[in-house]
Amino acid sequence: MSINYETQVQEELKKQNMNIFAQSFSTDGKYLATGNNFGIVAIYHMSGALSSSANESSFKPIFKFKVFDGAVYTMVSTDSVLICAGWGDIKAYKWTDILQKEPKVVWLLRVPHLDNLGGNETNAMVLNPKDQTLYSGGGDGIVYSWDLETGTNNRSYTGHKDYIQALSLFHSSDQLASAAEDGSVRIWDTRTPGQAVALMEPFKNEECSQASNKRWLGCVQVSPSDDWLVCGGGPSLALWHLRSLAPTTVFDAPQCHAYSAHFNEDTVISAGSTPHVYHWNLSGSLKNQVPCSSTTIYNIEIHQGNGTSKVMCASGSSSQVDVYTNFGYRAFSLEFS
Repeated sequence: MSINYETQVQEELKKQNMNIFAQSFSTDGKYLATGNNFGIVAIYHMSGALSSSANESSFKPIFKFKVFDGAVYTMVSTDSVLICAGWGDIKAYKWTDILQKEPKVVWLLRVPHLDNLGGNETNAMVLNPKDQTLYSGGGDGIVYSWDLETGTNNRSYTGHKDYIQALSLFHSSDQLASAAEDGSVRIWDTRTPGQAVALMEPFKNEECSQASNKRWLGCVQVSPSDDWLVCGGGPSLALWHLRSLAPTTVFDAPQCHAYSAHFNEDTVISAGSTPHVYHWNLSGSLKNQVPCSSTTIYNIEIHQGNGTSKVMCASGSSSQVDVYTNFGYRAFSLEFS
């Protein structure tokens, strides 16, 4: 009995100290993978959780497995694999193996280790589906380009002076945006390695700087038209015009440092250091402020689906992942247990 009680106490303490940093839908939207600060990935059957016959067990993981000794900070899915990154090598697991509850590393990418900065911690990844190139960024301030066919680092992009926290691909051009704790957003031409082709520093802009004067950036996202970019963190979340490299809209959430932001039709959806998901008009007015289980939200993941099957999930400083089907209210929560 004492062993069971001790186990229960340990599990409860883990829940209380849990942060869920990473999420990734399978490409068909049937499954959701989440990764926490203990290096564990939990898999949910989203089709079951969203069905009219869902019950209490539908909101719990169908499988969990250990990936890292440290945190899982970012994940990306392809049709065949789930790619996980945190401290150390970037690892890939076949979805078929995961769903058979027999996960094994099918390939890994060895991130260079540089002792002068944050070593080989990877905080952000984004996949270009057109050519199956994976981009990653993290503790050493370098953006790496990986050829997934060969598993090699074919290009590197240098210029950031601190941890990279977010990456976003342009949709109709060969460009990539990165945001870092040095306070800069840098735009790269992915066809050529080297220096950035454009630079934005929101902390130097009077409209964007907040009373805290913190320069770090936690999120960046390029609009589907490639005309606009949203970024924020220490400075206010703001909409930037990419041709003029100037902010056109500053979103008025002074108490919220942004960790995640997305364009969704004519809306910007953001979240961060408050227990709310914010919906903004592009003009800057607040459309909706939706409660969340986490006091700090680190990640918003949206699966576009088909028509009415769009789903949004929010995770952060909690063992719960909130699921929004209408986006305007929380439908239910998944439990990382």
